[in-house]
Parts: sequence; structure tokens; C-alpha cells
Amino acid sequence: MLKKVSKENPIPLYYQLKEILQEMIENEELKPGDLIPTERQLCEIQNVSRMTARKAIMALVNEGVLYREQGKGTFVSQPKINQPLSELSKGFTEALAKRGLKSYTNILSFDIKDSTLENRKHLNLIDDEKVIELKRLRTVEDEPFGVEDVCIPYRLCPDLTREMLEGRSLYVVLREKYGYCPESTKQTIEPIKVNEYEGELLNLESEDLALLVKGTAYLSDGTAMEYTKTTFRCDKYKYEIRLK
Repeated sequence: MLKKVSKENPIPLYYQLKEILQEMIENEELKPGDLIPTERQLCEIQNVSRMTARKAIMALVNEGVLYREQGKGTFVSQPKINQPLSELSKGFTEALAKRGLKSYTNILSFDIKDSTLENRKHLNLIDDEKVIELKRLRTVEDEPFGVEDVCIPYRLCPDLTREMLEGRSLYVVLREKYGYCPESTKQTIEPIKVNEYEGELLNLESEDLALLVKGTAYLSDGTAMEYTKTTFRCDKYKYEIRLK
């Protein structure tokens, strides 16, 4: 049963209603996939305006707690996948498998090309070095999750082919075939708006917000092994930072 907002409370009514709905979700009174009350129902129950109800719902939609389906209503989202930063060096596929989540990687392109200035900066390459460049679409539990651009120095694995990576974890291949295992990772995380191409791949509207994660993985001797740029859906993904 819904708690009631209080018009005597100095906290805005829409925010009170947002917190009531959020509390119901946290207490599993509303579970992932459940249809929440309509704006009209919330107005009648809470004696608030349609604008107040809509604002409360949209605040939770913008946070990824709820999602809307045209003609069907507003539903409770699945919890975001939590990615501890301490697990990044283990590889995306392996980190998810450890938590029982099914993931798949679709290779969109595989090229050997001249390194760019950005590649050289992050991978400590000289001017005429080549890189292996991969573009991949990550899916988790059959939903598109992230678009990833990977650059690896060509000299580290000159015989690497697309076929070797089909259906396999890149980090597993690098470890088992070449003996490369990242010791550390340097990363930056920033919010961006997706472009039209990324939006199509991720089932997002162009200009929707996403998380851009850039990172360089290093071997134990300090050699830069991999530089990646990944655009993640921020309604599905969040990072956890643990400080000591």
C-alpha cells in the first residue's frame, strides 16, 4: 500500500512521491518487471496534480530505476549491474561470469592499421607502429550493454585473428596464447551523449546519456597491453569504488 505524501512537509511533493516509490522498490513491494500505478492512479491516491506524478516518475526513469514502454505503461527496471573497479583487470566477460551473468561479445570489425596519435599516447608506441583494432558489441543477459573499441599493439600478437576471438574472451586468448595478463589498469569515466550509431546498437535514442570508460591495461613490466574506449548504457551499469 502506498504511503501518502504530506503537504505540510517542506520537501517538494514530487520528491516525496519519488521516494515513496523508490522505497517500495527497495523493499521489493514492487519488483523488477512490475507495472507501477499510472499517473492518473497516483494523482487519485495522493491527491496531487498530474504534473507532480509525472515529475516523480520521470525522476526515477532518468535514474534508470523505472522504464517506460509506449502504450503499456511504466515498469520497474532490473537492478543495474555493479562493476567493482578492482575487478577490471580480470576482463569484462570473466567478471560477469563470476556473478552468474550470461554475456556475449559480437565482433563488429577487426582491422590492422596504423596507430593514431591517441593510440601512441596511451600505448607508448612509436610513430610507425601498427595496432590491432577491434570494435565489439557487448550483451548481458541478451540485452545490448556496451560498444567497445579496443586497440592492441600489433607487435605483441602479430598472428592474432578475428577467428581466434569469435565467442571467446579477449583476455583469455591473450593469457592462454601469449602469456599476457594485465597487472594494473588506468581508467577515466565520464558521462556522454551517444551518437546515432551507438544509439542504434544499444537501443538508445541519439543524445541519450551513457558512460564513456577509457582505460589502458598494463603488464607487470609496465608494457601497455591494451587501450579501450567503451560506451556503456548508464541505465544498466554502475561502478563501485572501494577505498582503504
